[in-house]
Amino acid sequence: MTTKKDIRKHFLEQRLNLDESTAARLNAALLEQVLRIDFAPYRYAHVFLPILEKKEADTWPVIEALKVRYPQLKWVLSRSDMQAGTMEHLVWTPATTLAQNKFGITEPQNGEPADLSLIDVVFVPMLAFDTQGHRVGYGKGMYDRFLKLCRPDVQTIGLSLFEPIAEIPGTDPWDVPLRIVVTPEKIYHFNNEA
Repeated sequence: MTTKKDIRKHFLEQRLNLDESTAARLNAALLEQVLRIDFAPYRYAHVFLPILEKKEADTWPVIEALKVRYPQLKWVLSRSDMQAGTMEHLVWTPATTLAQNKFGITEPQNGEPADLSLIDVVFVPMLAFDTQGHRVGYGKGMYDRFLKLCRPDVQTIGLSLFEPIAEIPGTDPWDVPLRIVVTPEKIYHFNNEA
């Protein structure tokens, strides 16, 4: 795997090849690890809803468990404009309607715009990450652009079903490394500044 494209292809295939029981076991272990993190200091959490057809880390149980443990958390979801490569961020309330877009991403259809300066923590989707906290996503750069708009001290938490690789080659200056990555096995901490 010599390029980001190779890494992206390899880990997407690896994820898609997980059988249902293995995927369920990995997601259950991932949830256990996430619950070891203290979310008490946070007020606003931005989260992605999983593309289940691509076997992304399942955030639904994470959200449900954190809602019970940390009722003070307000949740923010994004809606993507794939052509522009941008995301709109909306506060998730009981009045929010969710629907899948043509890419299989469940997104809010309505809601009040979120103030990005209030977001304390962002759960970040990924295909792979390395031992320095760099990640490979789907290649659109949308999360990197979004994270640059957040506060410098925003806590970034990547969720990965797999352990890290040694190094992701060809990271770009605009790539935003993560501060934490949670896997089913452990929690990785990195000294990265956004």
